[in-house]
Amino acid sequence: MSTGPGADSAPAPTSTHESKTGGTFSSLKIRNYRLFATGAVISNTGTWMSRITQDWLVLSLTGSATAVGITTALQFLPMLLFGLYGGVIADRLPKRQILLVSQAMLGLCGIALAALTLSGVVEVWHVYLVAFLLGMVTVVDNPARQSFVSEMVGPAQLRNAVSLNSANFQSARLIGPAVAGVLITTVGSGWAFLLNGLSFLAPLIGLLMMRTNELHASVTVPRAKGQLREGLAYVRGRPELIWPIVLVGFVGTFGFNFPIWLTAFADEIFDGGAGMYSFFNILMAAGSLAGALLSARRRSSRLRMLVAAGTAFGLLEIAASLSPTVWLFSILLVPIGMLGLTTNITANTSVQMAADPEMRGRVMSLYMMVFAGGTPVGAPIVGWISDTYGARTGFAAGGAISVIAALAVGFALARVGGLRLKVDLRPGRPHVRFVPREQLATAA
Repeated sequence: MSTGPGADSAPAPTSTHESKTGGTFSSLKIRNYRLFATGAVISNTGTWMSRITQDWLVLSLTGSATAVGITTALQFLPMLLFGLYGGVIADRLPKRQILLVSQAMLGLCGIALAALTLSGVVEVWHVYLVAFLLGMVTVVDNPARQSFVSEMVGPAQLRNAVSLNSANFQSARLIGPAVAGVLITTVGSGWAFLLNGLSFLAPLIGLLMMRTNELHASVTVPRAKGQLREGLAYVRGRPELIWPIVLVGFVGTFGFNFPIWLTAFADEIFDGGAGMYSFFNILMAAGSLAGALLSARRRSSRLRMLVAAGTAFGLLEIAASLSPTVWLFSILLVPIGMLGLTTNITANTSVQMAADPEMRGRVMSLYMMVFAGGTPVGAPIVGWISDTYGARTGFAAGGAISVIAALAVGFALARVGGLRLKVDLRPGRPHVRFVPREQLATAA
């Protein structure tokens, strides 16, 4: 019997789930999504343990921030090269079946790295290889997982579920680095990798326990020529899709290289160790979790919020790069995490809500390709800047590019929407805002 939602599922009754749209955790009332979220928080915790351990292992083996950047780049290079094809696959096949295979393969990658590390034979090229394999699996896993959310919760709960997915990920980010720091300093890196591999049993069990008749009917696209070009043309012709994707592309490529910056600040700037690096990640995760929960409470995802959050995110990165003390740097990591997550969630939900169901896999693959796939371009550049000119310069450069991109996208969206900037210095009025052209003409 087919286990795919497209094969044996019917639309869930709208009166049961879709009417319950209020509350920060409203989508958790849906059983299938609750199973999905439970499995995800366990595997995400393992993933963060592995990510922190991986970065520290590479730094220990090589002593180079550039090597950490190369590892990150290799993990996201497949998304840059093949990400759009992953979206085509996600639109063609039942997404639940895709996830059963991809989650199992991610677990096997974790176990393989654990075996190499625990046996004492691990070399940096082993880490590079596993990182690349993880990236290859993620090419298909990411668009399938992103678009599967709408099948579990339906359109009425989609915005809330996307926000809770991010909150779930950031909750794991709070736990994972702390556990990784303890394991690295007590029993070694290999056990963190092993626990990560085993953690993928949780989402596999959750997927198998889902009631497929309660999934919302999915749209599977028959195999045909030109589907990749069709997806690109679809996005290119819609400003509400292309400009948020452009912004997260720049922010993801240059503003989200935290494995490079935080390892360098912990090791070189503030003379800390693995414990300080884990502490930095926990602070960022706390801010990110707050940003995700605040996003879950919002009923809409306005593009002006996206531009404002992206601008503030970049400015705070520049401020953090200039921090003279570890405590000021640490404090700034919290709002950086909050605004970075707000930028990502606002763009993600805006794009998902604007995309037609039969195009969602390809649209989300393009979104993830530019957000995560830009890392192979940005990470080595930022790593080289950090090695050559110092971690502070590298951090500031990433923030500056994020600010410029956010402002440029803001003006582009204003132009598409027929808006113009209005300055009003009278007391009690908004001093700077965008207004329609005809309003300016009337005022003139």
